[in-house]
Amino acid sequence: MADAAYVVLIPARLGSSRLPNKPLADLAGVPMVVRVAQQAQASSATDVVVAADHQSIADACEKHGIKAVLTRNDHPSGSDRLAQAAELLGLRDDQIVVNVQGDEPLINPLHIHQVAQWLADRPEVQMSTLAHPITDTADWVSPHVVKVVLNRDSLASYFSRASVPHWRDGPSQTLPPYPVYRHVGLYAYRCGFLKQFPRLQEAPTEKAEALEQLRALWHGYPIAVYVSDQASAPGVDTPEDLTRVQALLSR
Repeated sequence: MADAAYVVLIPARLGSSRLPNKPLADLAGVPMVVRVAQQAQASSATDVVVAADHQSIADACEKHGIKAVLTRNDHPSGSDRLAQAAELLGLRDDQIVVNVQGDEPLINPLHIHQVAQWLADRPEVQMSTLAHPITDTADWVSPHVVKVVLNRDSLASYFSRASVPHWRDGPSQTLPPYPVYRHVGLYAYRCGFLKQFPRLQEAPTEKAEALEQLRALWHGYPIAVYVSDQASAPGVDTPEDLTRVQALLSR
């Protein structure tokens, strides 16, 4: 298969209940959202654009040579923001768009490429994502770690915060003897589907789990899952996460 051609879009929202002004948080002298964009530029993306909800984010990107578009500040989700950004950029429906979260300053550029390539190689699906094996019991039992169950074709059967598939005959709080996978919130879409996705009815499973990707499965859209042997780098959700990443980058 030929190498995938794709665009990276990075949703960046100034408001955050746990970490205000998160996209502009200083990471070794560079705003976090700029760090994310620089990691994305190290992939084979044809373009990297930040979808900002505030002029201060766009200004910070411009200062560091990162392209940005200003989107509405009332979008309920990152996918809504990216759908508007795709319209503003005039992206074609057949283009592949990779959604890289704006709080992943250590994201592996290879993972970005792998998710895009996985979608390019699967013309029957509209969306792809990433997972890696769970090897830590704490991750397996944590509701903060999202798990994904795969079918034989590497399509997602379900995403859950619960420890699935459940090991019926095994001891609780123990890793099962079969492979289990952690879902990573990195997505590739065909742009036409990305524009359509926010208009789909919210799914009951999505509401229950607070996992937006379940909307696609509920409406019958398969999600191809690339399983990497490399774990994803830590993101930044809390002040403690920020301190940890700042220490990593300072070294």
